[in-house]
Amino acid sequence: MNVPALPGVQQPSLSDGGSRPPQPTEPTERAARARRWVPALVALALLLTLAALALAWQTQRRVRALEQELVRRQTDSQSVAAEARVLARSAQELARDAAAKAALLDARVAEASLQRSQVEELLQAVSRSRDENVLADVEAAVRVALQQSAITGSAEPLVAALKQADERLARFNQPQLERVRRAVNRDLDRVKALGVIDVPALTLRLDEATRAVDNLPLLAQAQTPAETRARAGAPGRGAGTAAVAVPLSASAPALAASVAAATASASDWRERIRLWWRQGQGQVGDELRALVRVTRIDQPEAMLIAPEQQFFLRENLKLRLLNARLALLSRQFEIAQSDLRDAQAALERYFDRNSKRVQALAELLRSVSQQARQPGVPRPDETLAALAAAAAGR
Repeated sequence: MNVPALPGVQQPSLSDGGSRPPQPTEPTERAARARRWVPALVALALLLTLAALALAWQTQRRVRALEQELVRRQTDSQSVAAEARVLARSAQELARDAAAKAALLDARVAEASLQRSQVEELLQAVSRSRDENVLADVEAAVRVALQQSAITGSAEPLVAALKQADERLARFNQPQLERVRRAVNRDLDRVKALGVIDVPALTLRLDEATRAVDNLPLLAQAQTPAETRARAGAPGRGAGTAAVAVPLSASAPALAASVAAATASASDWRERIRLWWRQGQGQVGDELRALVRVTRIDQPEAMLIAPEQQFFLRENLKLRLLNARLALLSRQFEIAQSDLRDAQAALERYFDRNSKRVQALAELLRSVSQQARQPGVPRPDETLAALAAAAAGR
């Protein structure tokens, strides 16, 4: 049987005889060993392939399990989030209710504390002694009177309060209150020394001035010669040798009576003619003086007031005086001073300053203006300090 020759293997020669076995060479051994490792390598590769397949299958199972777990957990988290939102809403509502209850409790606590403080003050007021009550009442009365004096601008409330405090302290007759009483008396003397405005008397004087406005002569009013001579104080002329004085301001009936008496007493017809001549001369002179009147006027526009404007001028002056009266009653002394100044200016500008009525009214307004000045009401500092010291000492 012929064996095919393998490459790289030396065939034995036939010349050596057929009895000796062929001797393997080194390459042959190597090839044989390589052939023995091939199945092992194939088996190893197969095992590795199977292990890889098993690992891949196992990994796929785990991935699927993880996906299922993720889906389950996502579903659970969504349900938990929904529950959390519901719980959050309920928690917010509970928080609002708690805040409202807390505010109500705070209000009740504040009300309770206020009531407690009021009860404590009431207990303190009840537990005070009689002297402490007297000091507290006197101090409260003095402070209230001081506020009223500051509002009204009059010292009368303060004077009345200090008098009442002095009388009340005198009724108790306690040695520890004697210092307070001395301080009250000193403050009372200081307030009385300031002077008190007699508002009722001033208002009565303003009422008199208001009523007198209608009888005041204006510069624009025409006056008779008799009124002019009476205002100027001019004497009348003599009535002849019989020494019968007939003033120029006498009226016509009085002049006729004096002439008749002089005529009856005269025995001569010349005397009667002289008397008649003087009578006619006086009448003619009066008529001539009535035609022309010379007056010095510092305000020319005062003469240009029409008769219908004179009524409004008097009413305006009355309103000024009434406003001053109301200002005095309401203790607004600055407004009263302003109205009185305007009234005096109107008197000097439009009315006859040579008239005694105008002069009397101007003097009355000046006196009222001087008396209607707001005095500064002093503070009873000594009384308040004595009351504080007496209260602190107790």
